[in-house]
Amino acid sequence: MPISVRLDKVTEALLEETAADLGTSKAFVIKESLHAYCPKALAAKRKRPYELIRDIAGRNGSGRNDLSFKCEEILREAFQRKK
Repeated sequence: MPISVRLDKVTEALLEETAADLGTSKAFVIKESLHAYCPKALAAKRKRPYELIRDIAGRNGSGRNDLSFKCEEILREAFQRKK
């Protein structure tokens, strides 16, 4: 299936250099790049909200007794540390 894509000069140069160094066609590099990128992008898009914050929300046994009334403050601090 033919597809036309407009590339900026930097991206075009990168594509040409990669194809030349690998000894392959630009079409092959584009196909391989799409096969590497698209599944990752789709998986990230399909994550549920909990999966996005699992690393900071899924802690059991924190030892804190103020989680119920300081939850907003605690989450805000956790998000700041994650950045």
